Amino acid sequence: MSKCSLTAFVEREGDGFVSLCPELDIASQGESVEEAAANLREAVELYLECADAKEIKSRLTGEVYISRFEAVYA
Repeated sequence: MSKCSLTAFVEREGDGFVSLCPELDIASQGESVEEAAANLREAVELYLECADAKEIKSRLTGEVYISRFEAVYA
């Protein structure tokens, strides 16, 4: 059994939450932050179990950097 560390972005969208794994460009959703993250983990695990190794390698991005910045606008 293999294991890898990936990133999850979760943001509110309407009454629920949307989650995204940017390394594989896989998204999911849920009614809470925890549910959205759990649903994303399940979606990623199913993808990794079913997809061809060549497809996974072509979709998997190398590094993801998360930062915050200030935007000035009028």
